[in-house]
Amino acid sequence: MNLPTWITFSRLLAVPALLVLLVPVPTPEQRLWAAVLFLVAAATDWLDGYLARRLGQVTDLGKFLDPLVDKLLVLAPLLMLVELGQIPGWGVFLILARELAVAGWRVNQTQISGANLWGKAKTVVQIVAVVFLILQWPYAVPLFWLAVALTWISGAIYLWPR
Repeated sequence: MNLPTWITFSRLLAVPALLVLLVPVPTPEQRLWAAVLFLVAAATDWLDGYLARRLGQVTDLGKFLDPLVDKLLVLAPLLMLVELGQIPGWGVFLILARELAVAGWRVNQTQISGANLWGKAKTVVQIVAVVFLILQWPYAVPLFWLAVALTWISGAIYLWPR
């Protein structure tokens, strides 16, 4: 495993730590640590991609792991926030359904296209929404619904017949 893949794997290790910080009823300090951990882990998504391209270390394992770990990193805290009663489960299900549809579609593709502007916007809004929700900041729930909408829009654009 090369450095970019190790960085991707480290992002996966953040997932159980996030779950622990958000259970059973997180204190404000636990929420702050969870938000910081989430942001650091989310930033490594950019870092591993940059290093893989810069160092010429793009691998099939990295191309497989990176999007999978990204989904787990976003969905894990969202599921905990459902458990805490902050957001409805069906909203998280909509995000999960889109991610599974795109992942299933990618399985049969010989050439995988990268994220477009809509996919990047979806990712940024999801990250911001998760942080706002963890910290219980104002406008967290509307940001969550914007993330759900962008998730579906980006999925439709990605899957739309070319």
